[in-house]
Amino acid sequence: MIKKGCLDIVQAKCENCMDCALGATRHNVVFSDGNPETAKIVLIGEAPGETEDETGTPFVGRAGKLLNQFLEEAGISRQDDLYIINTVKCRPPENRVPTDVEKSMCEKYLTAQIDIMNPQAIIFCGATALKSFRNEKKIQISKVRGQWFDVEVNGKSYRAMAIFHPSYLLRNHSMEDGSPRRLMQQDLAEIKSSILGNSSSNPFDKEMAFV
Repeated sequence: MIKKGCLDIVQAKCENCMDCALGATRHNVVFSDGNPETAKIVLIGEAPGETEDETGTPFVGRAGKLLNQFLEEAGISRQDDLYIINTVKCRPPENRVPTDVEKSMCEKYLTAQIDIMNPQAIIFCGATALKSFRNEKKIQISKVRGQWFDVEVNGKSYRAMAIFHPSYLLRNHSMEDGSPRRLMQQDLAEIKSSILGNSSSNPFDKEMAFV
């Protein structure tokens, strides 16, 4: 339980943090989800939404439920294979995109989580998460998703990939070839194969009742 113990220390500091204005409006700090002792992948989202703020757990609203469906289909265990975090730990008002100042105030917790986890791969869920680690003003997830690249955190290089944020997929229901949802299937299948090992089932052999 070495990783969990170290992360518990970081979480205790984070839960008392008032370094930016988000601390005054939060209900709960949304620190993480998943088993840090078994997870090989760190998945980074944007920021907590209303349901996350109420529960203290990332990706549990409508977008989170859709993400769960895609993960299950790909054979990726949310609780055992992933350690899920956000770029900021408190909900921005009205679910707006977190500011650069807010992200900079949370950076010490974010990088500490990555350092402790020392994952085999980092998955950036959406453009906001990716922009926190790549110094590019305009990033189109549709152009960079599904491609492995290296990202540096505190002097250490990690294998990384960007995927669509599930909130985007809630607005795009098509399962046709080349559609965002079909590309999401392909990206998660690649992550499963490369990082977690091949699955006995083929995600494209069955139709899922996606929301």
